[in-house]
Order: sequence, then C-alpha cells, then structure tokens
Amino acid sequence: MAWSFSLGRLLGSELRVHVTFFLLLAWIGFAAYGTSGWAGALVNIAFVLALFACVVAHEFGHALMARRYGIRTPDITLLPIGGLARLERMPEKPGQEIAVALAGPAVNVAIWAVLTAFGAKTSLALTDLDQTTTGFLQRLAVVNLFLALFNMIPAFPMDGGRVLRALLCLRMDRVAATRAAATAGQIVAFFLGFMGLSSGNPVLVLIAVFVFVAANAESQDVAMRSVARRLMAAVEAAAFAQGRTLLVLDTRTGDAAEKLYGALGYEIAGVIPGFARHPAEDRWEGATFMYKTLV
Repeated sequence: MAWSFSLGRLLGSELRVHVTFFLLLAWIGFAAYGTSGWAGALVNIAFVLALFACVVAHEFGHALMARRYGIRTPDITLLPIGGLARLERMPEKPGQEIAVALAGPAVNVAIWAVLTAFGAKTSLALTDLDQTTTGFLQRLAVVNLFLALFNMIPAFPMDGGRVLRALLCLRMDRVAATRAAATAGQIVAFFLGFMGLSSGNPVLVLIAVFVFVAANAESQDVAMRSVARRLMAAVEAAAFAQGRTLLVLDTRTGDAAEKLYGALGYEIAGVIPGFARHPAEDRWEGATFMYKTLV
C-alpha cells in the first residue's frame, strides 16, 4: 500500500504501517495532554499502541486460518481505522470463508477472556475510554470485546459480512450474495456517517466512508471475477470448436514463456489485461492467449 513502510516480517507476512497512523498517535497524545498533561498523553499513546497490537493479532487470526487452506497473506497494514490483511484471495467454499472470517473476532474474544481472567472488568462505556483514570487493562478488555462485536455486524467489509455472504452462497450465486452483503455494508456506512456527523466525531465519519467504499469495491471485484470466468469459458470453447488447443499465460511470466511455447508450435492469439486466472493461486492477472492447431 502506498504511503506505508515495513516493520519487518512476522509469521510469514510483512507487517506495514501507514504514515497516517502516526497522525492518529499525535492527535491522541495532543488531546490527552490538554486535559491530563504529559502523564495522560503517554498513557493514552501506550493504550493506542496496545490496542493496535490487538488489531494486528486479529489480522493474523485471519492470515493463519487462511494459510490452512493454502492461501498466503503477503502483508498486513496498520491504518488509523484498523488493520488490513491482504489475503491473495478469499476461499470460495462457504465453510472455509466462514472459518477465515471468524478467526479474527475469535482472537479478540480470546484476548478479552484473558484480560478478564486477570481481573479486568468490562462495565465501562465506550465514551469513557479516553479517561486515563480508568484501568488500563479494563479499557483494553472493553475495546477487544467491542472489536469482536463490531466486526460481526453482518455487512461488508466487516467479518460478519463475509459470514453473511458465505451463508447466502448456500442459497444463491456468489455475485448475488456479495451484492446483498455489500448493500448491507453501505446501509451501515450511512448509519455510521449520520452518527459521526451528529456527534461531531470525525473518526466515525472516516470509518463510514471506508466501509462504504470497501463494500462497493468488494461487490465490483466479485462481479468482475464472474465475468472473467465466463469469458475464459467462452474463449476455451471457441478454440476447441476451431480445432485448437488454448494456452493461457500470466503476463508476468514475460517473453521467456512465450518463446518457449512458441517453439512448441503455439501462436499468440492476443493479450487481455486482467482476465486470466493464475492457475496456482486463483488470482486474476493479465493474460496472453496462445493457441496451437490440433493435428
């Protein structure tokens, strides 16, 4: 992601931080300094860092569960509004998608359980989280419980939206299921935006914009994948009808692969960007179409 830098690799994924994350730390520290001085500023900054450590753990919950199904997570990026695990793809089997989606909130529930076992209480309003007089572990326990519940809202791009999409896929096609979950996400975004504007909370407004855009992007991506699959099937059928075998190369393989297959009698039929499925990883890349007439 642009405007982010690497902190190193952890459990097979690169951990990155977006530069705007430091703006959040500065804002939190400045606000706390105005009411509680340097001591309050340092405590609140430490709390935000601990909170985002829990967010990282949440994202690694997704990543490690996805790894069980052969899906890699190249990187995880910390943003002011949370974390983003860039999985190479989401599993399309409903059971696997539900498992990957639930793994993140499950980590937050586990953290909450551990903190409460150490005596942290969750009888605290979210509006009191910025109070430095409140116990550190108590605030962290409340936030983890909130993260688990918020992420289970059945709307994209929250984890609950992916669970909803997987359940809908049992009764309808994936494109329609994604569209339904994305629409729910946009409705939630309007609600969050209204709350943010009504209360004068810019962070809530920012989250609303992110939810709306991400839900729309997910719906468009799944629709494009569906179109690409139909296109590939049509091209393969047309090639077979003409007595030809079809070969589809990822454009990232470069000229070497084209020369190799050219020596075997294949000819380039054309290049289409963004319409080929990477055979090993199920990712959509540019495609070089080559064909060979059957003898």
